[in-house]
Amino acid sequence: MVRVVTMVAVFVAVALAALLLSGDGWRAERQARALNVEGRAAVVAPAPTDRRDWAHYGGDAGGARYSSLTAVTRGNVASLDVAWTYSTGDMETRPARAINRMASEGTPIRVGDLLVFCTPFNEIIALDPGTGAERWRFDPQINLDANPANQFVCRGLAQAPMAQAAMTNGEPRIFMATADSRLIAVDAETGRPSADFGQDGIVTIDPGMPLDWPGEFQFTSPPAVVGDVVVIGSAISDNARRVAPAGVVRAYDVATGALRWTFDPIPRTAPETDRDWPAGDAPVEGHANAWAPLSVDAARGLVFVPTGSPSPDFFGGLRPGDNRHANAIVALDAATGAVRWAFQTVHHDVWDYDVPAQPSLLTITVDGRARDVVAVVAKTGFVFVLDRETGAPVLPIEERPVPQGGAPGEALSPTQPFPTATPALVPTSVSESDAWGLTGLDKAACRRAIRGAERGGLFEPPSIGGTLIRPFTGGGGNWGGAAFDPSRNLLIVNVSNLVHRVRLIPRADFAAEDAAAPDAEVSAQRGVPYGMRRDVLVSPLQLPCTPPPWGLLVGVDLADGAIVWRRPLGTLEDLSGGALAWNTGTPNFGGPVVTAGGLIFIGAAMDDYLRAFDVETGAELWKGRLPGGGQATPMTYEWAGRQFVVIYAGGHSRAGTRLNDRLIAFALPDASDR
Repeated sequence: MVRVVTMVAVFVAVALAALLLSGDGWRAERQARALNVEGRAAVVAPAPTDRRDWAHYGGDAGGARYSSLTAVTRGNVASLDVAWTYSTGDMETRPARAINRMASEGTPIRVGDLLVFCTPFNEIIALDPGTGAERWRFDPQINLDANPANQFVCRGLAQAPMAQAAMTNGEPRIFMATADSRLIAVDAETGRPSADFGQDGIVTIDPGMPLDWPGEFQFTSPPAVVGDVVVIGSAISDNARRVAPAGVVRAYDVATGALRWTFDPIPRTAPETDRDWPAGDAPVEGHANAWAPLSVDAARGLVFVPTGSPSPDFFGGLRPGDNRHANAIVALDAATGAVRWAFQTVHHDVWDYDVPAQPSLLTITVDGRARDVVAVVAKTGFVFVLDRETGAPVLPIEERPVPQGGAPGEALSPTQPFPTATPALVPTSVSESDAWGLTGLDKAACRRAIRGAERGGLFEPPSIGGTLIRPFTGGGGNWGGAAFDPSRNLLIVNVSNLVHRVRLIPRADFAAEDAAAPDAEVSAQRGVPYGMRRDVLVSPLQLPCTPPPWGLLVGVDLADGAIVWRRPLGTLEDLSGGALAWNTGTPNFGGPVVTAGGLIFIGAAMDDYLRAFDVETGAELWKGRLPGGGQATPMTYEWAGRQFVVIYAGGHSRAGTRLNDRLIAFALPDASDR
């Protein structure tokens, strides 16, 4: 019984904090208001290019997260061990207020003979790839009092390819976007700011309107470099207000930092078609921002932008229509920012179902021929596969009728797009029969909670009586995205499986409910008739009300969309203080990596391990203990004939995983040690 209580006590924070989702800065917004302020055989596929070094956040510029390295295989992965570790020193040097808002999601990149990464506090650090010895570090000294809505996060960096050195006065350049709204360029060889970029290496971004508090607007994902521009999206707090910062995508000259073009997913001139935006006055809504990483097809001169929902998330009655270019994949001309094509994954979003992940630019085999595609992992648990040139579906998609009758004043879309080849990777409905509990009393309470909701399931609109949203607003898929094995045509996706209860609060009742629930996520949604409250649906013992697995790793064959295998991802070991190692799967954040050695590497789960899985079957083959939570996507590279697998094991304050400040490199034993 003591063990069960221990597990439950720890899971309280985890289940509620599993709101780790796009632009979810509800707690920061509250504080600001208070301050006023199964396996298949290999397929015939195009030969993958040689990807031995991890030069981009997603492995390549298209985010395939694939490595052609073969030194570590299914046969020898059990011998992986720690090769070196590096500590940033953040746990000792940063104030507690900053550590308590730290989210370690960064993935290093190889830049020449350096391994370079960014910390949650936007320090850029360069290491020796073979030993982990520090070569240089640059600290932009961000504002640690900004209270960023999405935690202190830096997912990654971008580099200007060597071919562009002439455009940057011969300087190999690294770019980073910061939590305090700056774009920074440094010399990759020295770490010194690039003097001719912006003002002494820095471009300060204007959000376009006064902020409610300094951390309402920030940058969390890496820039994207294409041609002679560096492109950035933004991360903006959700649900504070209707008239909010715009989700503008910005492109800057890689040499000078001069602004070259912008793209706003929300039109600022009066539109003409009701299915896009309401006719008449131009929209005043903000957001539809691209907070997830961008992808680049340099040969086509395209930037692929994943956009989120307009503000606020859970009521759209004042923005009728599909709200085109929100919740979409938008292919932009890299030279001009003009829209080449767009595909919307959710029409008129009122569920916080942003496109959360880097679009995967892949070459797959369909009907015996190679196709260049964009694969999109959605919070709904859907996988959309589109032609890269046109945006047309490669695997079929159909519009299906969805529930209607939202809150008074709402204007829902009558249909939504559903992929028909691949079912949702997680359940999308919820009923009393789904109720789960550790005890009979627990299960009965969950049954009552499900029965008491006014509505429930995918695309059921938020309501005054309460709506159960499944998948919850963290997905399904999230920012970890997917990895691709080109020799097997296999897409690897990690997903979470929880339910949110969302309730709209009439404006007249909002102040009282906000005051009565100081620790809940209650957001104002100023400018619309309703505030909102959002909770993870849990039992009295604070365990999810729906059955495990609560996190999964899934393999999808992109030849026909079939789900090849599913495996639980993560155990309760660290959530229960070591008492229970049940293989229930856990909510997970971070992404997978696939290698030509037949392996998938992923951390992500809410226990402190990096794992290796067999790409053909999904079987777990190895796990390496981490000093903190592994909520970052790993990477792999070769150095001096040796393959290394590296993950930033710094933990995640909102997820409740163990905090640390270490980068960990695993490798097979060195030949000299045998």
